[in-house]
Parts: sequence; C-alpha cells; structure tokens
Amino acid sequence: MESATVPARGGAVPAPSAPRPIESLAAKAVRLAGKLPLQILLVAIGLLWLVPTLGLLLTSLMPAEAITNQGWWKVIQHPSMITLDNYNSLFQNNDLTKALITTAEIAVGNTVLLVFVASLAAYAFAWLEFPGRDVLFIVVIGLLVVPIQVALVPIFSLYNDTGLFDTVAGLILFHVAFGMPFAIFLLRNFFAGIPKDILESARIDGASELRIFFRLILPLGLPAIASLAIFQFLWTWNDLIVALTFGRNTQPITVAIFSQLRQFGTNIELIAPASFISLAIPLAVFLAFQRYFVQGLLAGSVK
Repeated sequence: MESATVPARGGAVPAPSAPRPIESLAAKAVRLAGKLPLQILLVAIGLLWLVPTLGLLLTSLMPAEAITNQGWWKVIQHPSMITLDNYNSLFQNNDLTKALITTAEIAVGNTVLLVFVASLAAYAFAWLEFPGRDVLFIVVIGLLVVPIQVALVPIFSLYNDTGLFDTVAGLILFHVAFGMPFAIFLLRNFFAGIPKDILESARIDGASELRIFFRLILPLGLPAIASLAIFQFLWTWNDLIVALTFGRNTQPITVAIFSQLRQFGTNIELIAPASFISLAIPLAVFLAFQRYFVQGLLAGSVK
C-alpha cells in the first residue's frame, strides 16, 4: 500500500512548483531577431557619438605638420605617425596648464561647497519644523526657472564693487548660488524618503541634529549626493559663459581654448590635446561615480 504524504508540522505541504518550459531554438532565434534591429540602432548611435571623440584623440597624437595636411583617419592606416610631442608642448604652455589648474579649483571647490550647504538645507526642509518652511521651499523650487543669463549683469556690477571680479572665489560662489535650487530639490526628495524610525531612534538615544546629519543622513544619502556632485562638476567644468563674463586673467580651460582659437587659429597642435584632456577628465569622474548616478536620478520618486 502506498504511503500517504505526511504534512509538515505547523503548516500544509507546499505545492510543487511547475517546471519552467524549455525554450526551443526556434523561439530563441525569433526573440533575438526581434531585438536585433534595436541593438544595431543603439550600436550605430554609440559609434556616431564616439567618432568625434576618437577623431579628437587621434588629432592630438598627430605631428603638427600633418594635422593641417591630412585627416585624422590617416593615423589608423599609419600608426607610426603617433607622437606625444603635442602633449609635451601642452604641458610646457604656461597659459593652458594654469587654466587646467584653475578649472580644477573652480570645479572641485564649488562642488564640495554646494554639496555641503545643499545637504544641510535639504535636511532642514525634509525633517525639521520651522515657520515658513513650505513657503520657503516653494520659493527655492521657483528659482529653478530663473535663467543664468538674467543674473550676469547684476552680479557683474556686484563683483566689481566687492572685489570678487576676476577671482576663483567669485566664480565658485556664482556656480554655487545658481546650482543651489536644483541641489536642494534633489537632496530634499531623497532625504524625505529615509525611514522616520531611524531618525526617531537616534533622537531618543540623545543624538543631536548635527550628529544625525553627519552619521545618518550623509551616509544614507550617498547615491543622491554623488549624483549631484557629478552634475555640478560637469556643469562647472564645461562652463564658458560665466567664466567669460567674470574672468579676465582667471581663465578656466574652456576660456583658454577659446582664446587660443581666437588668437592662434592654426595652433591646432595645442588646441587638440587641451580639448581632449578637457573632455577626458569629466568623463573619468562620471565613470567613477556612475553606479550612483541612476539611484540619484530616481531620488524620491518611490517610497
């Protein structure tokens, strides 16, 4: 006689799961064929985006006399043409090397300052109660629609009166001021999604608001903070209009390259390596923090 199945103590016997159907080769081929056009299109778009970058890299590696006479694709046919003389000339050019250092000072300085101040403000908007909080937050959101060009002339006059014109500090403060509304909006949405129980437990244990901010909010908000830092660094590194308006001797790399184009239109052996370095550094920063990028973009979208 067949023995009956004895149910486990404390619950019913779980029903056996149905075996997954095995996909036939024909079905796999049809599924892959359906995705193939989209994949080919994406690869083609990616290659089109890479062609200018590849052309700039190969141009920066060509001898100065060959740049004006031959196309950059000649390097692919004749790899022996590759030389680092252009990069040696670039780093011996005081104006361009100084511009790279100035750009790093402005980009890193304003990013660090913006992230710190915006994090404090976002924490206050998300978790602290104070009079006029909602109205003030609406004002901050409203500042998102103010174009940067509107403030160039008034700030130019203010900087002339305060001595901030043509200084690294002046450029940093301008970028911080105009990056603040978006930064507060992004971080506030992310901080508001942090479970309230964690903060209440810390307050019960006697933690101050500053301790909660540094020990809980900043570590938990790292994805949004990293995403914001990427945005701000890229915007500042690639800025031209603000640097042209508020700088004369204080020139970031974008203004230095623009000046080289304007003054020495045929000086491509310096412009090409400077442009590639200006492109490569923010790309490296983006790749270093890309794992936080999507998480930061989705900050506050779900609870």
